[in-house]
Amino acid sequence: MNAKPLDAIKILTRSEIAAVIADLKRKRRSVNTRQNLALFRLATCCGLRVSEIVGLNLSNVKVRSGRPHIEIPARIAKRKKPRRVPLWWDAGTLADLQSWTNERASQGAGPNDPFVCSQAKGTRGKHLSVRNAQARYKKCLKLLGPERVAMLSIHCGRHSFCSHAMAGGRTLAEVRDAAGHANISTTSIYLHVVHDDGEQVGSLFDFQGFSRPKPASASHQV
Repeated sequence: MNAKPLDAIKILTRSEIAAVIADLKRKRRSVNTRQNLALFRLATCCGLRVSEIVGLNLSNVKVRSGRPHIEIPARIAKRKKPRRVPLWWDAGTLADLQSWTNERASQGAGPNDPFVCSQAKGTRGKHLSVRNAQARYKKCLKLLGPERVAMLSIHCGRHSFCSHAMAGGRTLAEVRDAAGHANISTTSIYLHVVHDDGEQVGSLFDFQGFSRPKPASASHQV
């Protein structure tokens, strides 16, 4: 069965993604804003589903590994199918998630504590609800204007990740495995769907210093 066509308007452009990240970094005084940057990265630059974002523990984010990645365990994965999401595809994403990992550790969080959590007094350290995570994502997009915010959900971040990863040179198999799609036909809908703004496509994932896997290891899940 063919996958349902994707509405390109539901994909953030490269300039929109860059603007959101820059805006969040300008507001780093707030712990909630710093966490929102990590949440935005997880959705838009890693393609995690909202249930996966709120279910992640610190031990699942392997920023110090030789091949940095996110472990999506069966307990939070769709169809209970675990996977690994590469973090070496984009150095900026890795750096921001490394920074948030350090901040969570400085808060006293351990390996089994949530990666993103409530920062409110009295509930600090508790898992975010799906609704709260969705609201935080919308808040990240506020500078794009109310009409654009209204048409974009946190799941649009996942669509954006898949589209820009494909445009940036990752293979169908790589994106399928990173996104956890059940089959390649789902991934293939992103082949020619990049809602962009006239600039060169693909620089979002420029791999700064992080080498791509060698062809001989193409069959190895990353």
